[in-house]
Amino acid sequence: MVWTHVVPDLLGVFFFAVSGSLLAVQRRFDIVGSLLLGTCVGLGGGILRDVILDVGVPRAFGSPIYLVPPAAAAVVVYFFAHVVQRYHDVLLTFDAAGMALFSVTGTLVSLAAGMNPAGATILGVATAVGGGVIRDVVANDVPQIFRSRGLYAIPALLGAALTSLASWGDWFTLAAGFAIAALVFGLRMVSLRYRWEAPPSGGRRTSPYTPA
Repeated sequence: MVWTHVVPDLLGVFFFAVSGSLLAVQRRFDIVGSLLLGTCVGLGGGILRDVILDVGVPRAFGSPIYLVPPAAAAVVVYFFAHVVQRYHDVLLTFDAAGMALFSVTGTLVSLAAGMNPAGATILGVATAVGGGVIRDVVANDVPQIFRSRGLYAIPALLGAALTSLASWGDWFTLAAGFAIAALVFGLRMVSLRYRWEAPPSGGRRTSPYTPA
């Protein structure tokens, strides 16, 4: 599968790392904090996936090239943060791009490791959202997956499921991978634009929980 080549993975790491570095700017972290936060989000989901798959040393550690995108993201944000911060939701845009790519590549890596389609779909979602959760928790922010504005896990699940289905049907191609990632990205951004929300856990809107 051409899509599993290192380049799409590195692009996903870079996009996610930019979102982490931008959050570091908002939190007024120094350049070291920016690099560390970008590394957490860029590599966290893939490391989680590889640990669950028990494939040995996670590829983020086995291939030093995976450390290049977070470093590049920290440098880019350092020089251009004052420009991109003028635009609304830049952080969310980069986050959506990384999530879209990882929903595809994370699923394919899991399938290549021998995981069944259902399990690969779950791990694809974990790869797509795991890094973002780590980023937000480390920065003491509410993870995007738990915020009411916009859909997050649902687009990731859709991308992972379509990737598993396409691979199972033996019609997955590079073009199909890009199309699935574009669909996931588009759904995430549209849901943010129109403030779509997943159904509430209680079946209807309830008043905020107050501890006894």
